[in-house]
Amino acid sequence: MFEWMAWTTPVAVFFTSIALMLVGMTVWEIKSPTMLRKGFLPMETTRGDRLFIGLLAAAYVNLAFVGVSGKLTEWMSLEVEPSIWISFVVSMGVLALIMRKG
Repeated sequence: MFEWMAWTTPVAVFFTSIALMLVGMTVWEIKSPTMLRKGFLPMETTRGDRLFIGLLAAAYVNLAFVGVSGKLTEWMSLEVEPSIWISFVVSMGVLALIMRKG
């Protein structure tokens, strides 16, 4: 069923993290309904809005890293491509920033 995707450990951790965030946000929303608030994003958002925007940003960070990692190897004369864990940590940082300050 999942043969079409390259299931590496970082990919599995990334998707598991997303699933856990969605479950956690659902429980949090049931326990404490959200209010609109204004952060650095150019609109008023709820927690769910910020999670959606943050997940999109995290996906783009990961895709950009995958697209650039081959060139980084060439430009910096590395023997192997940079670890995908770097993009995972950066994308979760971007997500946390958007959730907290967005």
